[in-house]
Amino acid sequence: MSSRVLGKIFDCIIIGGGPAGYTAAIYLARAEIKHILFTGFQPGGQLISTKKIENYPGFKDGISGYNLMESFKAQSEKFGTQVKYNSVVKIKINRKPKVMNMHETVLDNSLKIKTKAIIIATGANTRYLNIENEKKLIGKGLYTCANCDGYFFKEKKVAVIGGGDKAAEESIYLSNICKKVYIIIRDNKMKASKILQKKVVNINNVEIFYNHKVRKLIGKQKLQAIYCKNRTNNRTYLFHVEAIFLAIGQIPNTLICKPNIKLDKDGYIITKSTITNIPGIFAAGDVQDSSYRQAITSAASGCISAIEVEKYLITEVE
Repeated sequence: MSSRVLGKIFDCIIIGGGPAGYTAAIYLARAEIKHILFTGFQPGGQLISTKKIENYPGFKDGISGYNLMESFKAQSEKFGTQVKYNSVVKIKINRKPKVMNMHETVLDNSLKIKTKAIIIATGANTRYLNIENEKKLIGKGLYTCANCDGYFFKEKKVAVIGGGDKAAEESIYLSNICKKVYIIIRDNKMKASKILQKKVVNINNVEIFYNHKVRKLIGKQKLQAIYCKNRTNNRTYLFHVEAIFLAIGQIPNTLICKPNIKLDKDGYIITKSTITNIPGIFAAGDVQDSSYRQAITSAASGCISAIEVEKYLITEVE
């Protein structure tokens, strides 16, 4: 670790190198708040696996997730952000009020760094099916965001995996673009809200298959079909589709938050705006957002968290 970090006390430590983390860094840097960003094990976050993003403003021809995040990083560094490729493995909370209210982060190399404020922007990981060929086809027919990638399958056959609100919403969106949408649900009913269920069942090009479990994805260079098994009669079925959209949930990266920072029943950090239950600790991006999960909303919450850190440092820390 650089001597620029060792022995220093920071005004703010940012944990996570996705849209939220880098946006927070840009705003902190421009406010001349002494800070450092630790990217964690996946610099750039989930976005780097997205081949082309067409709904992020400012890029009329689209941009790859990797290039977008490299631009975020370069902009933050231009204004003075220190970016380090370490992971924060523990947060030590200091509950003393106001005066010298220093929290401490422990890195994967055991280094301990003190800070007045922390922005947790660790994101969330997609919940995958853990089946054969799955990881190989990410971005080659397997996707996790219909709003991001559905447009590429205009007038094609696709499938949505899942039966909750997210699956219903994705299916409704895709039905306006795609020729056919199959909803594959492993249970015998949908868990989506009643109003969403009513909408889905009344769409002509949407077909629902209950009690079906996806067993295998077929295709080498790109997805060609999905192999499913009916859980009631044990028959197997082949769905020829060009894309599947996973909607079986996400796993927020909140292990370092336990047990002090309050989480909801699904493991997301509970915030008021971006403020957590612990003074001086803020959360931004997908780690506290179970609803929208877009690059632009993550960036927006990163901006908000930085502004709220600035206010906190002025009003609460002596």
